Amino acid sequence: MSDSHPNPVIKRGDEIDYETVGAADGMSKGVLISDDDGAPNFAIRRFVLEPGASVPKHTNEVEHEQHVLSGRYVVGIDGEEYEVEAGDSLFIPAGVVHWYRNDADSEGSFLCAVPNGDDTIQVLDDE
Repeated sequence: MSDSHPNPVIKRGDEIDYETVGAADGMSKGVLISDDDGAPNFAIRRFVLEPGASVPKHTNEVEHEQHVLSGRYVVGIDGEEYEVEAGDSLFIPAGVVHWYRNDADSEGSFLCAVPNGDDTIQVLDDE
């Protein structure tokens, strides 16, 4: 392939490092594919919500496309609450307030695709 085309990448599950998400209590994130891997447009991340996890209300500068892999948890989007479970998909537009809460006894996990580049995250005070 020429230098103008990205190279294919295969990453195995045991190659993904998960880190705790700062403002979120009980959430971890693994970056599956991103611009660091040569992906020109999007990053895919996997998030895990431990039982009892909560993520405060916040906004992101970029849109989110999400797909629930496991468990059942609550997502707040723009003032509405939605219980989601494995197989469900979500679209959260850029700038929309959202948050997560896992009241279940088992973990929940989801894939999240976002455009590459900077993403300013603003955590909001609870109202």
